[in-house]
Amino acid sequence: MTDTAAQPSLPTPELRVIARDVHDISRKQMSPNALRVLYRLRAAGFGGYLVGGAVRDLLAGIEPKDFDVATDATPEQVKALFRNCRLIGRRFRLAHVVYGREIIEVATFRANSADDNDDRQTDDGGRLLRDNVYGTIEEDAVRRDFTANALYYAIEDFSVRDYTGGYADVQARLLRLIGEPEARYREDPVRMLRAARLAAKLGFTIEAATAEPIPYLAPLLAEAAPARLFEETLKLFLSGHAVASFELLEKHGLLPALLPETAQALASNKSGALRRMLVQGLRNTDARVAADESVSPAFLYAVLLWPAYCRALAQLQAQGVHAAEAQRRAADRVTLHQVGRTALPRRFSLPMQEIWLLQPRFSLRQRKRVFRLLSHPRFRAAFDFLELRLSASDSHAEDVAFWREAQSHPAEAVAGAEHEAVVEGDDEAQDAPRKKRRRRRRNGSASQAPA
Repeated sequence: MTDTAAQPSLPTPELRVIARDVHDISRKQMSPNALRVLYRLRAAGFGGYLVGGAVRDLLAGIEPKDFDVATDATPEQVKALFRNCRLIGRRFRLAHVVYGREIIEVATFRANSADDNDDRQTDDGGRLLRDNVYGTIEEDAVRRDFTANALYYAIEDFSVRDYTGGYADVQARLLRLIGEPEARYREDPVRMLRAARLAAKLGFTIEAATAEPIPYLAPLLAEAAPARLFEETLKLFLSGHAVASFELLEKHGLLPALLPETAQALASNKSGALRRMLVQGLRNTDARVAADESVSPAFLYAVLLWPAYCRALAQLQAQGVHAAEAQRRAADRVTLHQVGRTALPRRFSLPMQEIWLLQPRFSLRQRKRVFRLLSHPRFRAAFDFLELRLSASDSHAEDVAFWREAQSHPAEAVAGAEHEAVVEGDDEAQDAPRKKRRRRRRNGSASQAPA
């Protein structure tokens, strides 16, 4: 590890000021709390700018979810200005100004080079481990990842400051890395996933030189922290652009790095049925996000890893492992391997496995089994998953129809049906003659029960 390793070659910043009468951004579109932070910084003699995704999204006609601020004030100076401020982070020191449920993130301008300062650290491969070297707005701009994220809105004259050509790239709907792409990806491999996610979200095209090194650098993602990859996976698939994100992961060779066993299973599934189901699951996820409905990460991962589970299950059954045992072992194997890549918490991995392991029970329709499954806490998620499987094969149509009908009965009717023959197999069970029970005496001899 080196403390003052040379940074990747970065372009020389060239300022372009986009005046208020040229761009479409209005303060009415911004968070009032973000404006409060900007005005207080300016009143205290500091520079303060709305920066990054909020400026990019506003220019692209998208409503921002977060409003971040960049300033020449240090984190400690920001904290001194705001009683509702807390400092976070070791890798990147940040100030969070808290207004109820909204957090305005305030970052100090970063410098390009470390000189003799040990607050920037990289490893031997160029991956950035720590970056708390502060600098100017020009240096901060070229240190950002994509040109579209290096735009600054100035509160004093309502202009947009552009140092890297980001304004033109947003107008052209182009996602371009700042600096030499391979060096920037090696500095932080997760930028490859961010490229796919932002292109999917914004409907941008990844610029050719930015896209070119991704396939052969994708294995570097194995060096990223599994917890960080888990969070990035949720951003990829739970932001309303899951299908587009998945297609870009495939296109740029990132899927094997993020979901290795799923990628192998899809490649070996010649019929394409597993991919159809996975894409339909992501399409449903996008619809739920658009409708402002929640999506459980457990269900998402059940969809993403189902191809891997099916492949592992088939391999175990081909080895002669009993069906029930093969199901459990396949679920454990896939989960264990994926946890090594993305840190999937047990609160999600266990429900995910339950969704898988409940699937064979939908073909069992004896009365007690039906009631037991209907009362299972994971029934609804498992049934939704069964319906999803129809997109891969219509062989489940009869099961889906049966369980859909079973749910249509009122709960009290289902509960009271324990004494009635309401599902398959009960008529035969009712008509069968009952066998007389025999009692055993305490000494072990049997006697006929009294009439």
